Amino acid sequence: MKKLLLGIALFAVALMPVSAEPLGKDKIKEVKPVASIDLNRYTGKWYEIARFPNWFQKHCVGNVVAEYQLLTEDKLKVINRCDKDDGKAEEEIGVAKTVGSTTKAKLKVSFSAAWMSWLPMVWGDYWIIALASDYSHAVVGVPGRKYLWILSREKTMKAEDYEKAVAQAAAQGFDVSKLVITKQAD
Repeated sequence: MKKLLLGIALFAVALMPVSAEPLGKDKIKEVKPVASIDLNRYTGKWYEIARFPNWFQKHCVGNVVAEYQLLTEDKLKVINRCDKDDGKAEEEIGVAKTVGSTTKAKLKVSFSAAWMSWLPMVWGDYWIIALASDYSHAVVGVPGRKYLWILSREKTMKAEDYEKAVAQAAAQGFDVSKLVITKQAD
């Protein structure tokens, strides 16, 4: 009898409708990068204005800067610097490569040793999801919405530009209440 009831229950569960829209109709389904970027214009220094807290930057307490240098038409050298909580500065050097041929706004970034670059787990997503037309500020996120950064060419950002960047991230489904403002030295 127990087997019969279990069989009926499993059959009933199998017939239940499955929602094709797990996030609901009012939610963004996927993060979308900007249509395209000019990597030459994207190179240079970017100041971190705000970010989601993350494990790999937990020791960075301020003056977070990323500098990008073009290596090839689809590859960048990445130099990240920050002031650590112990008062010392830190610098990490990595590489970013574009993903796909239609846009250069989807990149993969790695700070691992070059000999490890064949391992998929050493590469992290870096998607430019919003970019000012003059390349003065950018919003960078990842498909799973776990990480988010607001970057600017200047140490500070106009309030209206920051609010626009936050709104662009929110429109992509990021929980912008998690943003933490980065301290910058004068």
